[in-house]
Amino acid sequence: MAAKYPIHVSLTDSSNISKVDFSNIPFGKVISDHMFVVDYDGKEWVNPRIVPFANMNISPANLALHYGQSIFEGMKATKSNGEPMLLRPEMHARRLNVSAQRMCMPELPEDLFLQGLKMLIDLDRDWIPEADNHALYIRPLMYATDEYFGVASSEKYRFLIFTGPVGPYYPKPVKLWVEEVFTRAAQGGAGEAKCAGNYGASLLPAQRAKKNGYDQVMWMDAVEKKYVQEVGTMNLFFVMDGRVVTPATTGTILRGITRDTFITLLKDWGYTVEDRLISLPEIADAYWRGTLQECFGAGTAAVVSHVSSITWRDRVMDLPPVDEEHRPVGTRLKAFLNDLRMGRVPDEYDWMVSCNNSGVEEFLPADSIVS
Repeated sequence: MAAKYPIHVSLTDSSNISKVDFSNIPFGKVISDHMFVVDYDGKEWVNPRIVPFANMNISPANLALHYGQSIFEGMKATKSNGEPMLLRPEMHARRLNVSAQRMCMPELPEDLFLQGLKMLIDLDRDWIPEADNHALYIRPLMYATDEYFGVASSEKYRFLIFTGPVGPYYPKPVKLWVEEVFTRAAQGGAGEAKCAGNYGASLLPAQRAKKNGYDQVMWMDAVEKKYVQEVGTMNLFFVMDGRVVTPATTGTILRGITRDTFITLLKDWGYTVEDRLISLPEIADAYWRGTLQECFGAGTAAVVSHVSSITWRDRVMDLPPVDEEHRPVGTRLKAFLNDLRMGRVPDEYDWMVSCNNSGVEEFLPADSIVS
């Protein structure tokens, strides 16, 4: 594959991979050897490079620290027959630019995003765990780099991608608390952008929920506190009376790529899928009538996380045990996506993208290439 952008590659002097216990990987705490970096100089993206992962100097006057111009993505790489693979990476590149538009940041050319990403994953392919429910987590990040104080958008930015091996995000089904005091996002806000501020504002409600024995909060709409939005780390799906219902993306919740993937699969498998507003009273009514069959979250990190219970004020809705008999929809989706990523089922949708022959060798120093 001929590379379009001249991406300079500098290799680490000492890999840390030998220090990693791949049978016991804490989520998000192990970082791979290299990162992809490119800078925006006020007019264009310049100096794309892959360098050893390292700390970066930053001014106390950095605008991202003061005014929150910071956006990110979350992706995963897996191996199929030893080949490093990505699931629908072009959608992540597209969504990053949607977030950039909302946060008054420059768009990154999608082909530069994809080229740098593939080269990075190809270079650090040995960091990809090969066990089921494990992957190489990928964190694309863009932030402001101008150095002054005053409320304004930055002129200069940095985009980077770094990675780390991970195991399951939620190792067991999650208990949800319906949040009716705090609000994640309102119509016209930045709820649809994957920006740092959305997650910072969610930490206190999540912390309060955890102190009371819950794993996460179920966010409600900002106006009536009636319509279900999402969970802090994933979109939601409900199976009610054989229908699969997911809250509509009306500008206040993230347009999840796993969510979109599941909707496509479910429709092709013959399920009735409803992408619409869904109220908490409707869910509670289905529960008390015995027609709420499943609830699960969908996201890059979580893939499928089954919900064991939903607590709404003093009402507790306990859901069926997690097995193929009682949770056929969520169980099937999770198994299929894992099998697709590992190459155990055919890729009929052309969703999987190989990082083999990424062009990384074109930009390595000659003495570093081993034939």
